[in-house]
Amino acid sequence: MLSKMVLTVWARVNCVGIVAAVMAATMFAWTQSGARANDKKSASTRDSVARGKDVFDKKCGLCHNADSDVKKIGPGLKGIFKRGTFTINTNKVTGQSLTLWIETGDALMPPFKAVLDANQIKDVVAYVRTL
Repeated sequence: MLSKMVLTVWARVNCVGIVAAVMAATMFAWTQSGARANDKKSASTRDSVARGKDVFDKKCGLCHNADSDVKKIGPGLKGIFKRGTFTINTNKVTGQSLTLWIETGDALMPPFKAVLDANQIKDVVAYVRTL
């Protein structure tokens, strides 16, 4: 009777160990697949920011400071997303509002929709977010 009870307890402990091992392996695989997706997204974001910096330096840097909020010809853009508003009209800065501003311009800034393609504008916005 005692040996049957010992075997039953041992079997239950062994099953719990197997279930725990399977759960641990499943969780590890799940977190690794998520990490790979995040790595791809991070690499994509880094690439977009790098391309955006290149476009900014060539097309926007003539009028806008990237490393300062001091006005050049147009406002300095350092920290624009942290400030949260455009200096000229106090409208909220979002990716969408900055994209629209770049595309359409205003009385003091020419529109760039005909100069930059949609991906270049998206990359510039990604870069400006990092300032």
